[in-house]
Amino acid sequence: MTDNGVPLADKQQMIDWIAEGAKSVDTWRIGTEHEKFLFYRNDLRPVTYDGENGVRVMLNNLRARLGEKARPIMEHGNIIGIQDGAGGSVTLEPGGQLELSGAPLENLHQTCAETGRHLKHMRAVCDALGIGMLSLGFNPKWGRDDIEWMPKGRYKIMRDYMPKVGSLGLDMMLRSCTVQVNLDYADEEDMRRKFRTSLALQPVATALFANSPFKDGAPSGLVSTRAHVWTDTDNDRCGVPACVFDPAFGYEQWVDYILDVPMYFLHRDDDYLDVAGKSFRDFMAGKLEGFEGQTPTMGDFEDHITTAFPEVRLKQFLEMRGADGGSWGNICALPAFWVGLLYDTESLAAAEALAAPITANDVMEARLSVARDGLKGKLAHYDVYDLATQLVDIARAGLHRRAILDGGGNDETGFLSPLQNILRSRKTYADEMLIRYDGAWNQSVDPAFIEHIY
Repeated sequence: MTDNGVPLADKQQMIDWIAEGAKSVDTWRIGTEHEKFLFYRNDLRPVTYDGENGVRVMLNNLRARLGEKARPIMEHGNIIGIQDGAGGSVTLEPGGQLELSGAPLENLHQTCAETGRHLKHMRAVCDALGIGMLSLGFNPKWGRDDIEWMPKGRYKIMRDYMPKVGSLGLDMMLRSCTVQVNLDYADEEDMRRKFRTSLALQPVATALFANSPFKDGAPSGLVSTRAHVWTDTDNDRCGVPACVFDPAFGYEQWVDYILDVPMYFLHRDDDYLDVAGKSFRDFMAGKLEGFEGQTPTMGDFEDHITTAFPEVRLKQFLEMRGADGGSWGNICALPAFWVGLLYDTESLAAAEALAAPITANDVMEARLSVARDGLKGKLAHYDVYDLATQLVDIARAGLHRRAILDGGGNDETGFLSPLQNILRSRKTYADEMLIRYDGAWNQSVDPAFIEHIY
């Protein structure tokens, strides 16, 4: 890893930093991140930061439970996360959603076991405080004004800036949850193939994992309200970077894209300085308004790259970002889907062939289609259901060829079972919830807090 304090003199340093992420196949890892909503069981309201059963107490209790290796992440005296001592971390999202950023692990058996350990610890800590954890992609009941902002400086800057560039950015920050998987690449060509293929096919993942059909206590008219929110958050930093579909795409083109993403902040000690909307290119030239004569470090670039939010993001690994938060099984199914497609040579070639006709505009249109219609949506000339069926089959074959077994002799294909069940029934979790809303739930979203609790 680069020394964060190294002065950033030219673009080549940023290109080299991304290139340093390339790894030999035998060292490829799987990193899974998943968010969940915290709510008080007695009234279903979002958990506050302070108070005798607030987030601060919960995080301190979790730190104690994790043992002496766990370390708090602090900002201005507030605990905002925990380094778990095992290569992962637990951190706060803007509206109090809690995220596990898992350690880089060798296989899906390990990553699903990590999820199990985390949820076991969380349940023990939360149960003692009367807190529940909701496994949906968008808060089904509470509005922006019902949710308390967490005490993190970067979120205040984003909160002030978001309404200037889109109508739904605050909903993204306060009311959405996702599951994502981070995967490695061997070299620039491997990165190019995986990035283009996964970006072209991301709407299929959005459809398969659609799990957020409610907003403000009623059906939203969408199966993935979370995915729809991202279509009007900030188009300068979200969505589908067209450069990825250029045949000449590589590390440099990605750095150019990142340099054109407007800035949010500068991180100095414990403080976040507001430079929202300003140009990182100006910063490199010593012309950043309010900071004239100052130039960035590599740490500033590493911070800046985290403020781009496309459906797939490249840092020193590739992040698949298109899925709703969901059940325990779905947390394991998402990495299984993408590992099966991208970490096996034959599967990558088959997925790449299916993705080849898909353009950036096709993906942009499909984002709206699958948010509304899920598996009934369209992606280019494909029916999403048909494409999803092919891709899950390809992923299953890829996992079978990996032949990585657990102690009971099971390979990784079992982690795809939730997706195979969805395809058999032709109903996503969102579809099933809408049926129950009009039936057993008696047109109330409150039962979701019982039936979709971790």
